[in-house]
Amino acid sequence: MEQNKYYKGHIVVVPYPCQGHINPLLQFAKRLASKGVKATIATTRYTVGSICAANVGVEAISDGFDEGGFSEAKSEEVFLKSFKANGSATLSQVILKFQNSDSPVNCIVYDSFLPWALDVARQHGIYGAAFFTNSATVSSIFCRIHNGTLSLPLEEENMPLSSIPGVPPLNFRDLPSFLRLPESYPVYLAMKLSQFSNLEEADWVFGNTFEELEPGRSQKIKKNSIWWREKAKKAIAEGGSSDKNINEFVWVLMSDKRKKFMNENGTHY
Repeated sequence: MEQNKYYKGHIVVVPYPCQGHINPLLQFAKRLASKGVKATIATTRYTVGSICAANVGVEAISDGFDEGGFSEAKSEEVFLKSFKANGSATLSQVILKFQNSDSPVNCIVYDSFLPWALDVARQHGIYGAAFFTNSATVSSIFCRIHNGTLSLPLEEENMPLSSIPGVPPLNFRDLPSFLRLPESYPVYLAMKLSQFSNLEEADWVFGNTFEELEPGRSQKIKKNSIWWREKAKKAIAEGGSSDKNINEFVWVLMSDKRKKFMNENGTHY
């Protein structure tokens, strides 16, 4: 490829395999496709048949339980461990499938529940972007727990919780069940916290929210989050997330100037 030649970007979108995660990432894939890049959603063999969208390709990857998905696994721990191992291998195969085509993959947008997808992106020398399907408020709470600025267990007698910048005081019943009863969901709690394990290495971070829905929280994430602060400074204007930032994302993927962009701009949010 000539140094200044532009090519059509190809983004593989990888959701956690349940409807509440597949749908927002599918909608995001549609939006990316509308910008002129090739968008492919890679989901498990058990869920792949439920996806049909114009202008979005579909590829199957494996969680190790191709016939029954999660219900086929013996436990949450077994499922997540199997999905990491089998998902990494089969996602890599999807990247290789397009390697010598007219549209090689140059970015993975992955559900933040699947941080191992960023490792796959790095193995192939392509971009990796995290997509948080949870609200900004919930993501912020788990981020603070991961960073040690908020500790579990949260006790009802210590409510309301008023230490989350940009969020009104929260009563015990307002909290996610993972926080109210952390001992009941140890595996899923660990998964939620693992979202932040390599987040600082992602090239972009996308959030499933908008300014009018979570005005205070969105602003505080931009200004105060330990992991996201530098991403916010470089990529999001004070008015909130906008089409401008997605256009920039797409522009980078449609050009062949990855090295120059990364040297000058670093990681983006």
